[in-house]
Amino acid sequence: MNPEVCDTLRHYLLDALRQHGDTQDMTDSDSLFLSGRLDSFSMMNLILFLESRFQLSFSDLEFDVEKVDSLDAIAALVQAKS
Repeated sequence: MNPEVCDTLRHYLLDALRQHGDTQDMTDSDSLFLSGRLDSFSMMNLILFLESRFQLSFSDLEFDVEKVDSLDAIAALVQAKS
């Protein structure tokens, strides 16, 4: 995976976690939404970020939370749609 994409995503996700009051470490495979670390409002913000930063269109995707539940999953989605 593209290291620049992963770094951008990691920075965004760590900031989202901090804003949500979560200061725990995050690995690339940690569950973010299914585990409850982030909520549905955070998910909508993430989708807006991905659409603007990486020109993804979620209207073209069959949405499944597992596609955005970890940094690894998000990076794979970005790479597949880029």
